Amino acid sequence: MIAIIDYGAGNLKSVQHALTTLGFESEIVSSKEKIIESDALILPGVGAFRDAMHQLKSMDLAETIKNQAENGKPILGICLGLQLFYETSYENGTWEGLGLLEGEIVRFRDDVKVPHMGWNTLIPHSDVNPEKGLAEGVSETDYAYFVHSYYAEPKNQEEVVLWSDYGVKFPAAVQKGNIYGMQFHPEKSSEVGMKLLKNFGELVT
Repeated sequence: MIAIIDYGAGNLKSVQHALTTLGFESEIVSSKEKIIESDALILPGVGAFRDAMHQLKSMDLAETIKNQAENGKPILGICLGLQLFYETSYENGTWEGLGLLEGEIVRFRDDVKVPHMGWNTLIPHSDVNPEKGLAEGVSETDYAYFVHSYYAEPKNQEEVVLWSDYGVKFPAAVQKGNIYGMQFHPEKSSEVGMKLLKNFGELVT
């Protein structure tokens, strides 16, 4: 069972519907017990980094999520969920994330319209085998749907499996062992989004 973590900051039903369509069992959960019982986790998210971390901590979920991921349970972060995996965010202050990935969350420069909203291309990382992992079957002709003002600056660029470009090249999808992330919304990204969710489901089930 894939647990979709409900902490009040995600498009949960759309993600669950996409997983159901693909044939994967999932459940929307908000308790430590359900997170621990699950086979894999999805951490969705929209809104502000600070508020999301505050909510995870106030529900006593942050350490549980971190421990489960560090113990090898597969976890996928979507949009803000991906950003929460990193060490630090500079969104309206300086905030500590879950620290599952090394790097920082920074704002797009002022020479582009912020937020970055709409369809944008996906660029497979040239050093990543496109036939293995999260980005399997994705090409430079594929587009995904983004809505965000901040993006990840990872310390280790080899963890990036898909890039995108919006005035600056930024990670669209990352993978490090059992930790996966998508900056875009796969549930809103038509066929390529379903393909990536299917890849994740097949990697963890």
